[in-house]
Amino acid sequence: MFANAYAGRRVFITGHTGFKGSWLAAWLMRLGAVVAGFSDTVPTEPSHFTAMGLAAHLEDLRGDIRDRQAMMRAMQAFRPQIVFHLAAQALVRKSYEDAAGTFEANMMGTLNVLEAMRACSSVEAAVMITSDKCYRNDEWVWGYRETDHLGGEDPYSASKGCAEIIAHSYFKSFFRDGPACATVRAGNVIGGGDWAQDRIVPDCARAWHDGRAVQIRSPWATRPWQLVLEPLSGYLWLGARLLGRGTGPVAPHGQAYNFGPAADVNNTVAEVVQALARHWPGFRSEMDNAGQADMKECTLLKLCCDKALAHLGWKATLDFEETIRYTAEWYHRFYRGGESGPPPMLDFSLGQIAAYCNSAELRGQVWVH
Repeated sequence: MFANAYAGRRVFITGHTGFKGSWLAAWLMRLGAVVAGFSDTVPTEPSHFTAMGLAAHLEDLRGDIRDRQAMMRAMQAFRPQIVFHLAAQALVRKSYEDAAGTFEANMMGTLNVLEAMRACSSVEAAVMITSDKCYRNDEWVWGYRETDHLGGEDPYSASKGCAEIIAHSYFKSFFRDGPACATVRAGNVIGGGDWAQDRIVPDCARAWHDGRAVQIRSPWATRPWQLVLEPLSGYLWLGARLLGRGTGPVAPHGQAYNFGPAADVNNTVAEVVQALARHWPGFRSEMDNAGQADMKECTLLKLCCDKALAHLGWKATLDFEETIRYTAEWYHRFYRGGESGPPPMLDFSLGQIAAYCNSAELRGQVWVH
């Protein structure tokens, strides 16, 4: 799997305690990698990282992504061969509350990782994760391509566009002869273990578990929803290609790639809630458009992933209903503990990864073989 690129390799993940980072760390462990993570804290309670007991299975390093010296010390001490940079302030609404902190984490954090890589001769490859919101959103109906304009009106989106510019400046200025690097853009990721504020799936899980109605602020906003394992499979396959494993028509070094579902997977927030409710009997929901006037969030945003298919042979595996099923089953398993508390979730999460890989193999995905 992934051309056996990760077995025995030393992999450094920033943001390993977050939703996507913890799933990536678990998958890399399953692939036989030696994993270290760098993060300042566990961002939510509960969290996927804590529910899996992941700290006992990797090198759990703590530090602020904005602290360049701490980042450089951690990377030099671990001596990674590949870096996955995910650490960020990842919430649009929070970026309005703390714009400066958002720019510092997402811009300067990216800069600090790149500087640490420059000083660490062991690094062979790096995948820098930004966001689909790095694009200037003109609310058009076709997907954004990697060559479209960067930028955003809200602080979060603007900070991610800046992170892309910083990364590609380093690729061209300092990394022409290595390490091999690329940026990746994905969004609208759902799945078990997400408890971030102001995200529709965690809002539903919390409210319905407590017997409350979930308040839906923007029910008609449309997104190409994808299970968290979908873009992670793309990141891992891209990382393998950057390490020189696998074959393809284009060397991906210095490139940017979108990872998202098929073009016809495009559902409203209301449809996500309705689909989740089919797995969660007795739900209630309320439409609530209050509090949005001062915080613009796009109603339509989708990516064109043709480049990932053409260069890497990558495409999404699951349809919308399968994505919802994986997500609902994880939360049901977590909340099944009752008075004894939530069950350990590492085996269940690894089981979902295995099931996803089986589906990918049956559907002929290139990274499985």
